[in-house]
Amino acid sequence: MSAPSLRTPDRLVGDHVVLERMAEHHVAAIAEAAAGDRSTYSYTGVPDGLAGAESYVRTLLAAAGRGEVAPFVQRRAGTELVVGCTRFMDPHFWFDRPDPDEVEIGGTWLNPAAQRSSINTEAKLLLLTHAFEAWGVGRVAICTDARNARSRTAIERIGATFEGVLRQHRTSYLEPGSLRDSAMFSIVAEEWPTVCAALRHRLDQ
Repeated sequence: MSAPSLRTPDRLVGDHVVLERMAEHHVAAIAEAAAGDRSTYSYTGVPDGLAGAESYVRTLLAAAGRGEVAPFVQRRAGTELVVGCTRFMDPHFWFDRPDPDEVEIGGTWLNPAAQRSSINTEAKLLLLTHAFEAWGVGRVAICTDARNARSRTAIERIGATFEGVLRQHRTSYLEPGSLRDSAMFSIVAEEWPTVCAALRHRLDQ
């Protein structure tokens, strides 16, 4: 019997961003999106150069084949411009059904020109809507390096609740070969209507 997988559509479409399932043909566009000023990427795993993008895509597609992640490129709506990546990851299947009961949103990065824009807000709205309304999950987790104050603030602005810090939780992108402490946040199903309304209100402003 095969392991459950993260079944997602090829595209999640918004007014500001289109999330498109990652494929091999995205390598060059991902490398270009990740180029330029990389100073904002210090805590995030962002590919560097064409070879780095090839390895990045190959690794994520292999994990997708095992049902561990569902990776997307983020395109600016109305254009073919790739501005970053994001993904569903770490699914948990607690009950006897084909879709996950818990999932994490992570691996998110944006080109500096697309940061602090409606793209990130709407991308999170698209992912959360799919998780809660298509899959019917009970919980969505979002976590970051505990030292990443900027990311923690952004996660809180989405409406996620801080749950604490898990020590030595994951490998550190900032310090390869080391383990990082992770600041853990979540949104649960009962909170989703309120969070959804707040995100939509932000996008309308």
